[in-house]
Formats: sequence, structure tokens, C-alpha cells
Amino acid sequence: MPRVCTVCRHPDRPGIDQALVNHRPYRTVADRFTLSKTALIRHHDDHLPETLAKAQAAREAGQADDLLEQVKALRSKSLSILLAAEKAGDLKTALTGVRTALACLELLAEMSQAIDRRPIINILASPEWLQIRAVVLDVLRDDPGRRMALVTRLEALGAPA
Repeated sequence: MPRVCTVCRHPDRPGIDQALVNHRPYRTVADRFTLSKTALIRHHDDHLPETLAKAQAAREAGQADDLLEQVKALRSKSLSILLAAEKAGDLKTALTGVRTALACLELLAEMSQAIDRRPIINILASPEWLQIRAVVLDVLRDDPGRRMALVTRLEALGAPA
């Protein structure tokens, strides 16, 4: 049965983890928390990276939430300026407000993954693929059985033969 980590069970684990993250000497941390240096090293190597990864993910999620709130606030502000400009009859400012509000909406859609602006590349239509396909088929020209097997497999993938 595997040994249970004494540091993970320790009531002051957050303080121990903090000391290890801050690169305090193992001996100093061991003496302070009444642990063995070996237990600290094992905990540092086996459990601390996972804890730090979770903390980093939580921190990034918090930053993303904060960014989302800032974009929403900018959208609200641009919409209120747009409405004020419309009421004042300032069409130039109103159009600028429309563009700004649209940019905020697009950014919000991207952040929520409602739209994806990454390019889509169809490799099957690329000149490089067509050239490679021609070479492969030419090499297999003298072996009709293998050539047909290749064509069948490519067609099954959705590639033009």
C-alpha cells in the first residue's frame, strides 16, 4: 500500500507549500513544521507541481473572467455613448459608437467561442497535396492492385482520387 504524504496531511500544508514555492531551504521548513527533509523533497517533487498547475489554471480563469467583465463594461459604455449621441443628433459620434459596440460584441463572441476567426485550411485542395498524390499514384502505376487500394482508402477519407 502506498505511503500517504505527511506534508499533504499536515494542518499547515498551505504554509509549507508557500515556503517551498518561495525556495526556502528544506532544512529550515522541516524544522519549522516538524517534518523530515525527505518528506518535504518527496512532496515538492510529487505533489507541488500539480498544486501549482491548479493554482495557475484558477488564476488564468480569474484573469479571463476579469477581462470578460472589462469588455462587457466597455460595451455598455459604448452603447450609452451611442444613445446619447443619437439623442443629441450627433450622427458621426453615433456611428463611431456603433463601430465600437460592434467591436466589443465581436470580441465577446470570440471570447465565448461563439465565433472562430482561425483560418480553415483545406489541405485536399492545396497544390502541395495534389503534387504528392500524383507522385504516389505514379509510383504505384505498375501495381494496379495497390494503386486501387490506395485510391479506395483516400476516397474513404474524402480525398479526391
